[in-house]
Amino acid sequence: MNKIHEEFERMRQRQDESTADSKSKNAVQVRPQSKKSWKLFAMSLAACMILSACSSSVTSNQAEQQSTAQTSDSTPAVGNEENDKQEGAEEQSGTEVQAVITPDNFLDTLLNGSKDEIYSQMSPELKEVVSLEEFKSSADSFLQGVTTLDQVVDAEMNNLTERVWKDATGTKAIRAYFSEKQIEGLSIHALKPHEDTDNKFTQTEFQFPMKGDWFVFWGGNDVLSNYHYEHETQRYALDIVRTKDSFSYQDDPTKNENYYAFGEPLYAAADGTVVEIKNDLPDNTPGVMNAEEPAGNFVVIDHGNEEYSITAHLKEGSVAVKKGGKVKQGDLIGELGNSGNSSEAHLHFQVSDGADLFTSRSINIRWADQSQQLTRGNTIQAR
Repeated sequence: MNKIHEEFERMRQRQDESTADSKSKNAVQVRPQSKKSWKLFAMSLAACMILSACSSSVTSNQAEQQSTAQTSDSTPAVGNEENDKQEGAEEQSGTEVQAVITPDNFLDTLLNGSKDEIYSQMSPELKEVVSLEEFKSSADSFLQGVTTLDQVVDAEMNNLTERVWKDATGTKAIRAYFSEKQIEGLSIHALKPHEDTDNKFTQTEFQFPMKGDWFVFWGGNDVLSNYHYEHETQRYALDIVRTKDSFSYQDDPTKNENYYAFGEPLYAAADGTVVEIKNDLPDNTPGVMNAEEPAGNFVVIDHGNEEYSITAHLKEGSVAVKKGGKVKQGDLIGELGNSGNSSEAHLHFQVSDGADLFTSRSINIRWADQSQQLTRGNTIQAR
């Protein structure tokens, strides 16, 4: 469901450990793009948190291969030791820092400036898997035929700034992650729409299942906004967290109760009949995921019209409804938790054409409130 990476357990270690230690644990991927001449390269970062896959239709290896540098955490500052290593890597690559690359000038530098400058500010982890020449070649191929790139995501969370740009055709996109002093992640993507299902919405009108302000971690109709999108079973699923001052937690990140989302009430998004529940799985220690029970504790409600809402990763023992029971929109059904294949407290919510999360097909949700966009990087106000 929610793709919260294997990396989360190391998410804050770089504040106290050297880059060399982070490198030894970091998962990095470079994948060729078979249908494009340019190479898709994607690096998952050291010290990151990414909401994790709840799908048994995707193997763990496939899930790892399909995750492309999607993070929400990085170190706020780079120590002298890491600076020395970065400078050494730059000297070895034959480049020098000519200018500071920021989220605001990255795109202009990519289109009109020096790619050497961009590469010089990549993290050591990125340089370890992509050479300067590979980066230049991939970027040049990607930019062929591109006349404009429009920003579609501008988000900050846990000391990491994310920017995403799409071309005018909606078929090419680039994502970059920035910490205070370097480029932590970069990925280039071909986007494939699923227009046959994008334009089909539920007959049922749904209310958002929580109240207050919430941050959309994954949501939208492309793989950059929503990693679920390429999987038919979860294509229109949402992963939602709560943030304050651009952080999803306070104090010790290894304690569930320090996450702003943990324990928040969850409500029935529409009238219906409860058809499945699970209530006895323990909540994970943040960063330690339960891949054997991907959905964790959950509630499945039949809303008629072959439409079933699936609310997953609930807090242990918090489910407030029984199988076979009737619910009205707004009834309490449980509390948000960190059970299942989840690295931190968050909500996974979707509507499918069957009660089984892993064999039914996800349906695009018709929301009662059409004034807010439930897409990655947006904060929504639910009442």
